[in-house]
Amino acid sequence: MLSRILSATLIGIEAHPVEVEVDITGKGLPHFSLVGLPDTAVKESRDRVRAALKNTGFVFPLKQVTVNLAPADLKKEGSSFDLPIALGVLASEGVLSADSLRGYMVTGELSLDGRLKPVKGALSMAISSRAAGLRGLILPSENAPEAAVVEGVAAYGMENLAQVVEFLRGDLDVSPCSIELAEVLEVASRYEDDFSEVKGQEHAKRAMEVAAAGGHNILMIGPPGSGKTMLAKRLPSILPGMTFEEALETTRIHSVAGTLDSGQPLLATRPFRSPHHTISDVALIGGGQYPKPGEVSLSHNGILFLDELPEFKRNVLEVLRQPLESGEVTVSRAVASVTYPARFMLVAAMNPCPCGYIGDEKHQCSCTPGQIHRYRTRVSGPLLDRIDIHIEVPAVRYSELSSVQGAEPSGDIRERVTKARSIQLERFGKERIYCNGQMKTRHIKKYCTLTTEAQGILETAMQKLGLSARAYARILKVSRTIADLEGSDQILPHHVSEAIQYRALDRGVY
Repeated sequence: MLSRILSATLIGIEAHPVEVEVDITGKGLPHFSLVGLPDTAVKESRDRVRAALKNTGFVFPLKQVTVNLAPADLKKEGSSFDLPIALGVLASEGVLSADSLRGYMVTGELSLDGRLKPVKGALSMAISSRAAGLRGLILPSENAPEAAVVEGVAAYGMENLAQVVEFLRGDLDVSPCSIELAEVLEVASRYEDDFSEVKGQEHAKRAMEVAAAGGHNILMIGPPGSGKTMLAKRLPSILPGMTFEEALETTRIHSVAGTLDSGQPLLATRPFRSPHHTISDVALIGGGQYPKPGEVSLSHNGILFLDELPEFKRNVLEVLRQPLESGEVTVSRAVASVTYPARFMLVAAMNPCPCGYIGDEKHQCSCTPGQIHRYRTRVSGPLLDRIDIHIEVPAVRYSELSSVQGAEPSGDIRERVTKARSIQLERFGKERIYCNGQMKTRHIKKYCTLTTEAQGILETAMQKLGLSARAYARILKVSRTIADLEGSDQILPHHVSEAIQYRALDRGVY
């Protein structure tokens, strides 16, 4: 007897429907055949399904069992086909009716005792179920809150195989999982770190506010222990709150990658990813035999923090150029080519020299000029070209560390940043640009006009400091953001003066 049940496989962050066809015949010797380009994990489902059926009280047929995963030319991977294959076997044996399986997408990994284990990509499968007009999605209970975020499709969380069978027979009434989105967004959008914990570094905190307001990439240069990492970790707390669409897209990426916490319905805080400097280019950008998202995609809508920037391999840093420019990354392999979103803020930190103490008043630098030159040239010009703000982060004085006066909390800074971002969204309209940091040359000409006095200041800086055309464009973009923070339509002289201060490398400070 032939049975059909709908499941899905993941390609990139999209879930593609897969029809699981099971045919059982009593002719010939007992045999189990699985076709349709399954990977090793899918092939091993035969043993998991056999043990789960036996330990749940059902009988695995000693007949010729053929399972086809259609479309046959689409590569299938993972353990999410265990449950649909088991239900297909039961339907072919007459334990379940064919009608009971219609209208549902089914996914789940089976343990040997019949319990359901969570799978990756439940959110994408829920979106695929809604697009296909299905009445529900049957999946492990731990994945149900994640799938319930999608309105218009019922997510039925199940504990084990026996419960699924009883539900499909109509012997058990299971209510679909439901969550309060507003409550989830409020609870999940709280940050543990706050800018009020940062002592001193007022110049650096102001630069962080400007970077957050305009979506500018930023590079911090300073000696060890000056607070560069501390500042970077608190940057997400002053970024505008995530919209539901942003949270949904970010959650899909983390769900596919398997980094979403069990039972977590939505990722509503801005991601903060800080890979070690020994990371490979594949781990950073994404890839593998079956392409998976890398750190640049896992930091989508959030922060990618690269500490000790010159310590990263040069080929690893160079792969950042495409996502920084386009906001997405395409990974091509022989089996597939997938595109992942990768719109993030790059925050980098480095020492001014290998030992970190050049120019420090209290420590003697032990580096030779050659060592300093080699250290700084590890970061290429094209990558620095994509970083708008370079700031100095000097060592914090004792008087500032011991001060009992509280610093400004993240909430107050975030209010100003959110207002500036709303001005930018209104300015750019439907140009598919969301902040000043994404402006191209034509936008700079249109929106970054200077007053006569501001032009004079910038011209003087260009001549005396020897600033490049690259620095000129960056200063204009940052000036526009500073003006937006003040709610000014015009870019005034003090806006330009402040923006020039955020070009430490161009000013020859280091």
